[in-house]
Amino acid sequence: MADDIPRVFADAIAADPTRPLLTWYDDATGERTELSGATLANWVAKTANLLVDDVAAGPGSAAGVLLPPHWQTAAVLLGCWSAGLTVAEEPGSVDVLFAAADRVPEADAWSAGERYALALAPFALPLREVPAGFADYVVEVRVHGDHFSPYAGGGAELVARAARRADTLGLAPGDRVLVDAARHPDPLDWLLAPLSVGASVVLCGNLDPARVDSRTTSEKVTRSLA
Repeated sequence: MADDIPRVFADAIAADPTRPLLTWYDDATGERTELSGATLANWVAKTANLLVDDVAAGPGSAAGVLLPPHWQTAAVLLGCWSAGLTVAEEPGSVDVLFAAADRVPEADAWSAGERYALALAPFALPLREVPAGFADYVVEVRVHGDHFSPYAGGGAELVARAARRADTLGLAPGDRVLVDAARHPDPLDWLLAPLSVGASVVLCGNLDPARVDSRTTSEKVTRSLA
């Protein structure tokens, strides 16, 4: 069993990097974004390179993540873990902070060396207006490289928690898991537990209950957390 998150992620996409790994729906906007393992890996690598090159962060550094379930959140979290950062669970002093645009006011509770805001807009569009004291994540991350060699070690406890959670949720290897983001906001549920068993995810924000049956069919869902 992998003993760190980067290895869990690598193992999850190794068999077929081209298969859909994370599909994001927002039923409030009609957005659908599908990422293969290879595409998500590129975003993860770019994020890790941003952290190392621009933030000078690495093992021993900490990140604050004020983001909802979203495909860009997956890139940020996996990028942090790839670069050896710890993701803080409570406000405090961190080396870098990532915040959704609507959660920028919460940033006052954090002391951070670098701050990035995310619009979480369709097509990864940038912010229309960048909050004072922040850089735009999608603008800054795009210029970084698509490859990164993750730092090994660390995160064994998180991996174990993800495996236990996958068992509790009844997830199995190869599952296609539909997740209601509102009901399962913890990344352990919508990201790490599925990855730990090699499952793929259909992550739904603002889920319309009337669309669950048709989406289950169209996305070939085998396990629903809706």
